[in-house]
Amino acid sequence: MTISRRLFIGTGIAGSAALASGLVSSTAWTASPVAVGILIPGSKSDKGWMESGYDGLTASEKKHGAAIKVQMIENIKDAEMEQALTNLASKSDLVIGVGGQTQAALLKVAKRFPKVKFSIVGGALGDKIPNVAQYDVKQAEIAFLAGAAAAMLSKTGAVSYVGGLEIPSIVNAGKEFGNGAKYIKPDIKYFEAYAGDFDNVSKSKEATLAAISQGADVHYHILNLGLRGMEQAAREKGTHLIGGYTNRCGGDPLYVAYSVTGVGFQVQYAIDQTVAGTWESGYKPFGLAMGSAASDMIVCSGTAEQKAKLEAIKKEILSGKITTLNG
Repeated sequence: MTISRRLFIGTGIAGSAALASGLVSSTAWTASPVAVGILIPGSKSDKGWMESGYDGLTASEKKHGAAIKVQMIENIKDAEMEQALTNLASKSDLVIGVGGQTQAALLKVAKRFPKVKFSIVGGALGDKIPNVAQYDVKQAEIAFLAGAAAAMLSKTGAVSYVGGLEIPSIVNAGKEFGNGAKYIKPDIKYFEAYAGDFDNVSKSKEATLAAISQGADVHYHILNLGLRGMEQAAREKGTHLIGGYTNRCGGDPLYVAYSVTGVGFQVQYAIDQTVAGTWESGYKPFGLAMGSAASDMIVCSGTAEQKAKLEAIKKEILSGKITTLNG
């Protein structure tokens, strides 16, 4: 099978710029760059998970320059993932799969390339393989905070959530979004739906319109390109969204808040650790315990009272007073 998706190969933004200007000395190239292969299975411009991962990659290129050499494959169907990862592994010191949907294929390929390091961004706790690191963004944890923010921002007393695939991590996030909303307003109405995949625009729009028809005015999601459907529904009906993964407050008035889930942060983490020689295999939870760059909740025009309440909830989660589901 031939991979027909987009392929990008680079030497690092900073390194390329320096080379073009003639400022790189011969001694700067004595050490071989770390070869990084990254699979972004969706679109790197989806305003969500994939774009956050790509942002982390470009930040790493700026930081490390010629010390890394990047090969990226994006927009890959499930059936092509194993071949794409094999392609990357054959040329890389580190391979990163951006999204839990890469995990099954990545674990298979990792066993065939024991000398290559593999990191899964959004990886669930699974089989321990000596050359695989599984990074848990703790989506359910931050979804609880997103639910709390949605309840504070709702004027109708009803909020909604649309997930992509109906798998444990996505379902758990939906449940915790509802739990967070009820933590603020026990009688709030909560509507939950699944589009069947992360990129289905029409079903995401249909689910959001259904929730709006029942009063929901603030919506949350775990989607990729399917988010476009939610945006269409919210614009048509005058409701609002809580965005995910990256703080983009001020970019679009449709969005009233953002949950930061550090996808890009984890991409940078994997690259930083590999370059430094401190990369480790195994399961690693991120979430609120890793700081605001890894996980945070931002209300774009929030009041002092709203911000204080969200900070208090964070402390209760970190202390264990509030417990959330896995994933």
